[in-house]
Amino acid sequence: MKKIERGMAFVAKNLALFRCPVCHRPFLKVEHQSVFCSNKHNFDFGRKGTLYLVNHGLKSDYDDDKLWAARRILQQAGLFKPIVAQIGDNLPIEKPLKILDIGCGEGSTLHLLEQQRHQQDDALVGFDISKRALNRATQLETAAFFCVADLARLPFQTASFDVLLDLFSPSAYEEFERVLKSSGHLFKIVPNSEYLQELRHSLYVKEDPRHNYNNEKVVTLFKKNYPQGNVQRIKYEFPLNKALFENLMYMTPLHWGATQAQINESLRKGLDKITIDVSLLSAKKE
Repeated sequence: MKKIERGMAFVAKNLALFRCPVCHRPFLKVEHQSVFCSNKHNFDFGRKGTLYLVNHGLKSDYDDDKLWAARRILQQAGLFKPIVAQIGDNLPIEKPLKILDIGCGEGSTLHLLEQQRHQQDDALVGFDISKRALNRATQLETAAFFCVADLARLPFQTASFDVLLDLFSPSAYEEFERVLKSSGHLFKIVPNSEYLQELRHSLYVKEDPRHNYNNEKVVTLFKKNYPQGNVQRIKYEFPLNKALFENLMYMTPLHWGATQAQINESLRKGLDKITIDVSLLSAKKE
């Protein structure tokens, strides 16, 4: 089956998940390589089976092939595998779930969770504003569906998802609450102070604010929205070789503020490991 046919089949089977980004009415049918809402707005499937579900322009600083290629390499090497495993261990296995990956990037996180839950018939949806990221996501052997969407105006029906994943992406809690089912779960990953600290210290001097990171504002906002939510620290070291370190350099925006000379010097010195230090913020909708 071609990618466009797989995308059309997924949306046709899961029409109840989606709504029109123009009028917020339900989608009624998939026909002639397009999906139509009850007000006859239509959106065309791309060749790779994706949908562009926004009605305004979107710009992303992350629309960079080199960044997403590097992130795919690190993901396949297992950089975030313990994080995804921890999330997967918190998901029920007695029934299929409808899972939304917010800011899914090149799709590896959702694909890894899919592999972890390989016996489940989950409906998996990932969205991002980067078309380049989604192009890479559709290269994966996955049953997940990918689309371009706006975090602040999600093109999904109210109370449609059992699980929301938000790994290193911004949050729009009002929209999260809207699309999450009653008793649904939100899992959000935010960096802690030691996240990628070796790379930070390699690029920036102590006096530079980028030398350290503080997640206090992000965690405080989460707790404000979910006073009963849980905060769990996940920390480990990931081994690097020369090639992995170079890809690590370019998979994050950390290097954006550095000069080319700083980047070159950091790459020359190299790193043999990197610290992954994050908080898993989790909450259940009441």
